[in-house]
Amino acid sequence: MFNITGERPVEKVTPDSVIAIHDAGYREVEKRLGSGIVVDLGSGEGFETAKFTSPHRKVIGIDYDQQAASSALTKWGSRGLLMGRMDCSKLGFKTGSVDYASSSHIIEHFIEPALHVAEVSRILKDSGSAFFLTPNKPTDFENPFHVYLFDAEDLKRLLSEHFEDVWVGALDCDEIVKTEISNRRKKAQKIYDLDLFDLRHKMPKKLWIMFYSRLLPLAQQVVYRKSMGGSTGIDDSLFYVSETVDDTMPILFAVASKPIRRNT
Repeated sequence: MFNITGERPVEKVTPDSVIAIHDAGYREVEKRLGSGIVVDLGSGEGFETAKFTSPHRKVIGIDYDQQAASSALTKWGSRGLLMGRMDCSKLGFKTGSVDYASSSHIIEHFIEPALHVAEVSRILKDSGSAFFLTPNKPTDFENPFHVYLFDAEDLKRLLSEHFEDVWVGALDCDEIVKTEISNRRKKAQKIYDLDLFDLRHKMPKKLWIMFYSRLLPLAQQVVYRKSMGGSTGIDDSLFYVSETVDDTMPILFAVASKPIRRNT
């Protein structure tokens, strides 16, 4: 169900604008959290998830990768962060046991994203809220890990099948960020243009993902070296929530509540 990914953000290795997107998303989710049990799905190495920790919350990060989960626990366990290794389409939580669920940049990795959304709805309390962040389809760049892309209408339609109350807006950014993202994509496109025979789309998907996973760190260090490490001045302060969505906005941001219970 879940497409294994090697594109998780890593501090000082991932381009500034990508780190800033994740920082801004977690900032906006944290603003909307109260006390109780918070589950962060696809938490990776936990440096973003740790921002949710509070004396009034039990924060549990979930990731499919044991190494990432163990690393997060080592780094952030002293702040109260708990970690679990699970498939985010088969969550090991009781029905109606979680106050808040965060699904940040994970839904696009599912071949069947409805399974993930259904699980988020199932584990959420009737009074709880779930938050979803995912690339806005019109602005997403070719990425073999993104197997299911959403525009605002698609995302709202799927969430509405599992929640009674759904709001979909966007995480937008200043023009300086959009220009930087555009410049990085032009550089990436030059690399793709070297694939004259379009072999990446003809080879088996798993093989392309394997090549991409090995090439991505090199591309980030060589091609994007001027776009990382804080040198661009881009941070989460350049991002903000928009009530409306258009095709220039990079990220969709959705809030869902009142989970729909179905007898199984």
